[in-house]
Amino acid sequence: MENQLSPDLVAQVEHWIAEDPDPKTQAQLHELLQSKNESELKSCFSGFLEFGTAGLRGALGPGPSRMNRAVVTKTAAGIASYMKKHGMNSVAIGRDARYGSEDFTRDTAEIMMGAGFKVFVLPRPLPTPVLAFVTRKLNCDVGIMVTASHNPPQDNGYKVYLGGTVDGVLYDGSQIISPADAQISHEISQVPPLPSLPRASGWSVLSEDDVDAYISATAKLAKNPGKLKVVYTAMHGVGTETLIKVFVKAGFPAPILVSAQAQPDPNFPTVAFPNPEEPGAIDLALKTAAEESADLVIANDPDADRCAVAVKDAVTGWRMLRGDEVGALLAEYIARNKPAANSVMANSIVSSTIVSKIARHYGVKFQETLTGFKWLSKLPNLCFAYEEALGYAVDTSTVNDKDGISAALMMVQMATDLAAEGKTILDLLDEIWARHGFHATRQISVRTTSVKQISDTLGKFRKNTPEQVGGYKLIQFDDLEAPKDHLPPTNGVRMFLEGGTRIIIRPSGTEPKIKCYIEVVTKGEPSIAKSQAAQIMDVIEETLRKMLTAP
Repeated sequence: MENQLSPDLVAQVEHWIAEDPDPKTQAQLHELLQSKNESELKSCFSGFLEFGTAGLRGALGPGPSRMNRAVVTKTAAGIASYMKKHGMNSVAIGRDARYGSEDFTRDTAEIMMGAGFKVFVLPRPLPTPVLAFVTRKLNCDVGIMVTASHNPPQDNGYKVYLGGTVDGVLYDGSQIISPADAQISHEISQVPPLPSLPRASGWSVLSEDDVDAYISATAKLAKNPGKLKVVYTAMHGVGTETLIKVFVKAGFPAPILVSAQAQPDPNFPTVAFPNPEEPGAIDLALKTAAEESADLVIANDPDADRCAVAVKDAVTGWRMLRGDEVGALLAEYIARNKPAANSVMANSIVSSTIVSKIARHYGVKFQETLTGFKWLSKLPNLCFAYEEALGYAVDTSTVNDKDGISAALMMVQMATDLAAEGKTILDLLDEIWARHGFHATRQISVRTTSVKQISDTLGKFRKNTPEQVGGYKLIQFDDLEAPKDHLPPTNGVRMFLEGGTRIIIRPSGTEPKIKCYIEVVTKGEPSIAKSQAAQIMDVIEETLRKMLTAP
């Protein structure tokens, strides 16, 4: 008997097609109906793409569970409704160079114009930090960036910023947090039929002056430019042009480009996954650095809000620094250059504890937040913030979010200053470790089959808290859902073991995974401390993997 689609599913698909403004995705759905492809239709119609504190992000394709023009139109209309209820009237919109970004930007601008707002659109694909900067510079109530950051090529997304103070939260051009996410999500669910939504044109396309203002403000971070040879990769994203202009404006030579990855390409052809953290992603940059006898390698992710750094190690050759190592270096550099009184340094709870110790050493205030720059950027008087996933804010007066371009410039200035003293970045790292102990960090992920499995695993740690892990005695256990400090509740547990080991276990925010963050601190001569930390780390990891996968 021929496979028949359920009448309910067919009706749902046909209703969506009738509202879809995009002939391409309409045709894809007609084809799926024609071929009676039930599994794909159910996948495309498994609920509206969730709007949360990270905005929207998902695979391109037809239907409410994918990123497409209909979903973006509905989301833009929901945000417009939220704006009206909060007395907002202006929005800035930017985009990266991914598939769909230009269409999604135009649909968003048309809906916002139709709602009667002042609408400003960046002139071409540009880094996320430029949109965050412009939202603030123009005193816009809302900023929208069409990007999927470092997700795979088949994805796109939508990141939302708010200006000023909203619901008692000082946003000042930072990413949304609760309750804004839930309020916008509710408004999206109430949007009337898409063909009934008013659309209009006539928005303001921002001039190069607005982009140049970001370039000039960021270039001021460099105080003493030098001539180091820096290799740079934009990872097929939008960073190249802006980063070069910032470097040249600051008085540095333009970096040596990884030519195969320098121009925006939505296919990301030379990398399996366009994230500098992924194995192999910066191999071409390291190869270029070896060929050019470079001093430093800088990599941005595709929307240039994250920054990776690679250095030449006398023992191992070229290697990428861990995010926690770059965080330590930037914190040390900023702290020793005497930030203003009352300045605050911060990091997320899953990042290394090293910055708290650096801040204390220099008499700078320190604060810890939940994971995500949406939390870090809400702290007043912030002079530096970071999280281990390569996100750094080194110039919060310019961009109230992570910024891979300003972080890159500061790393090159740091390397230049050190070279003038006959030192390297690794020498400075060893100075930090000698003072505070070597801080080794490692992240492990365990893929799960369901949300229940994640819940059961965390529940196991809460109910039957281990007395030791890998032979190291537990000295403190924190249930992060019932925090004892200033942090809001979040799903996760934190354990401190004897000898300076910290473990945090939490669900991934984007995938069916349990993530585990381990930090081991060892004291003594750097090479011995590093060797000792590696041995402890291996034992802890092996034990944790068994605990996380045990039935």
